[in-house]
Amino acid sequence: MTESREATPEGGSRPEGRGAGAEPRNAIAAVVLGGTGYVAGELLRLIAAHPRLTLAAVMSDSQPGEPLADAFPHLAAVYGDTRFKPQAEVQGLLAHAPQCAVFSAAPHGVSAQLIDSLLTGAASTGTRPRVVDISADFRFRSAADYERVYKHPHGAPARLKEFTCAVPEHLAKLETAHVAHPGCFSTATLLASVPLLSMELAVPALFVSGVTGSTGSGRKPVSGTHHPLRHSDLYAYNVLTHRHAPEITACARAASGVEAEFAFVPHSGPFARGIHVTVQAQLARPLDTAGVLAALREFYARSPFVRVSGTAPRVKDVATTNYAHLSAASNGRTVAVMCAIDNLNKGAAGGAVQWMNRMLGLPETEGLTAPAPGWT
Repeated sequence: MTESREATPEGGSRPEGRGAGAEPRNAIAAVVLGGTGYVAGELLRLIAAHPRLTLAAVMSDSQPGEPLADAFPHLAAVYGDTRFKPQAEVQGLLAHAPQCAVFSAAPHGVSAQLIDSLLTGAASTGTRPRVVDISADFRFRSAADYERVYKHPHGAPARLKEFTCAVPEHLAKLETAHVAHPGCFSTATLLASVPLLSMELAVPALFVSGVTGSTGSGRKPVSGTHHPLRHSDLYAYNVLTHRHAPEITACARAASGVEAEFAFVPHSGPFARGIHVTVQAQLARPLDTAGVLAALREFYARSPFVRVSGTAPRVKDVATTNYAHLSAASNGRTVAVMCAIDNLNKGAAGGAVQWMNRMLGLPETEGLTAPAPGWT
């Protein structure tokens, strides 16, 4: 079960907000690494509206000096004059920032070395930035586990012990300096399955069917995201072999203490944002739908971003937000738990900001409570 984690912000009174170009009082510098992808764009959108974070730099070695608004036209109103910075400039910034929030949206296999280099440089000047890595590079406890899944050597194995991988709702106290946020499919699956395992409601053999939007495949056009191929279609891929399955297993074990088996079948959906996951399992003891829903509500009673309802969750109700909607059904023998999240927000950038809020001693919900627009 989770505990209440609301904290009083450090450094005095809460800011009243900011206008265009204004910096919040008691501002905390935020740095985004790997700044040209969809997740980076979502991070930048959230930082722009955050009452305590202020953007200090966006790193991109592929587009240094180029306007951020060229990559993200929808953010031009708040970042019109901002330009991407090379790694050397970001390193210099970290050397003089007494408190800094670093978000890495760099690709798998790149993020670890980049974070290691920046943290090494910061340590030499006595500064201690906090890092949330959204790539897969720090999601496993050992380099061997990582290499087994991603088929290349880990970029900074000595740093693995400095990171914890979990969704915020499943870890009451963080014991490490930095966090690895689970992937979007993993986040939705863990939110649906960890209560079943932790409360011993289900046999630890779970069957997962998930559907993701096209932004989950990244910004570089590939056949899985090309609109004419994906529009009005639905298809499975990497059936029972998806690389997130070992990550889900490891995170579920850490969160629940139960060694469970996950049979995961992902699907590509004909929409841009969102993930819908259905987790099915055999019940450990007879329990009707009302009983399962009551258990889920109890488990997430202190989790402000998780909402449990008797109505099946819909992607449109959570798209662009940091909220997760859960529901469940039972026939007394088998249970199905459904979870809908936004893959770019709760499954990536929003979850990362939620973690950073906790790491900086801010209220967990700071800058993340905007509702879904609906009809997206």
